[in-house]
Amino acid sequence: MTYPARYKAELLNAIDGIDLGRVAEVIRIFQEARSHGWRIFVCGDGPGGTAAAQQLCDAVKSVSFNRTDRFRVLVLNDQVPRLGLAEGLTLERSLVEQLKNFAEPGDVMVAVTLSGDSLSVIRAVEYARWIGCNTISIAGFSGGKLASLVDVSVHIPTTHHGSVEDALSIICHMIGCYFLDFETTRKVV
Repeated sequence: MTYPARYKAELLNAIDGIDLGRVAEVIRIFQEARSHGWRIFVCGDGPGGTAAAQQLCDAVKSVSFNRTDRFRVLVLNDQVPRLGLAEGLTLERSLVEQLKNFAEPGDVMVAVTLSGDSLSVIRAVEYARWIGCNTISIAGFSGGKLASLVDVSVHIPTTHHGSVEDALSIICHMIGCYFLDFETTRKVV
């Protein structure tokens, strides 16, 4: 078997192992957040997790254009360079500090990460959970520590880095594209 064929087989196995019921639960939580005006905070870890988090936010935000019911979604990673890390704020604390400024009970915290064990993401989820936010993780490998900390864990059952990163993107597109494909009849302002 050639390497491309092996890679494809690994990726297809990873995708087949995704619990679609949990992805549907995330979509339901996003719908509820939008209907209540709750914020959705998304953060990623590593290049693949950060890229997938950005894709999720872009897709969900685009549904809000010219509509009366809007998503209030932010990628926390986008603000890290503006937070004054040189002034002593560590990367580990940067996500939590943003949540302290904006998060409220009922809001949603989504962690997109390769392993589920990133300390900065874990701290953010712990804080969000502590103040009463809904918490979600989308992670590969074993789901890591995040899997046991969140309300909904979407797990990609593989340890192949490339397959996990690809599947993170696919899951985020499943969520975001749901709103693009099935909720395009919302009222236009």
